[in-house]
Amino acid sequence: MRGFYIGRFQPYHDGHHQMVAEIADEVDELVVGIGSAGDSHTTRNPFTAGERVMMVTKALKTLDIPTYVVPIEDLERNAVWVGHVRSMTPKFDVAYSNNPLVVRLFTEAGVDVRQSPMFQRDVLEGTEIRERLVNGGDWESLVPDAVVETIHEVDGVERIKQVSETDSNSG
Repeated sequence: MRGFYIGRFQPYHDGHHQMVAEIADEVDELVVGIGSAGDSHTTRNPFTAGERVMMVTKALKTLDIPTYVVPIEDLERNAVWVGHVRSMTPKFDVAYSNNPLVVRLFTEAGVDVRQSPMFQRDVLEGTEIRERLVNGGDWESLVPDAVVETIHEVDGVERIKQVSETDSNSG
């Protein structure tokens, strides 16, 4: 059985990694969709699709099942989104998500959807990690080592700090 898991992974963190480990116990192969693939260089989406593919691919090397990491650009038409995802990925039997809209769209399309508990959601959350990147806090302990390496390789800390600045003089 092949599973599908989608996220923006801005960045891929230990919460994602724990969910993937649980999914890997249930499936023979895993397709990981890099959502919002066209978005980058903003405070909310600092990393490119290619950088996120690198993060996830390197982090998943420890899994004992075949994995496929696929960028998926946004489609602003929810009614046809599942078809768009299916056209961009290998065939899958079950989708994993905790996002209410994603769950609804897959369910309406007749896809078996499974949810899992979130892990340490108070800190293992993209917004928190991006905030720590901007403010010089400890973010490295919240992501797999492969992600730390990738963020440093692409100068991601400096990038998110720079794109989070404003040219406004309101203060």
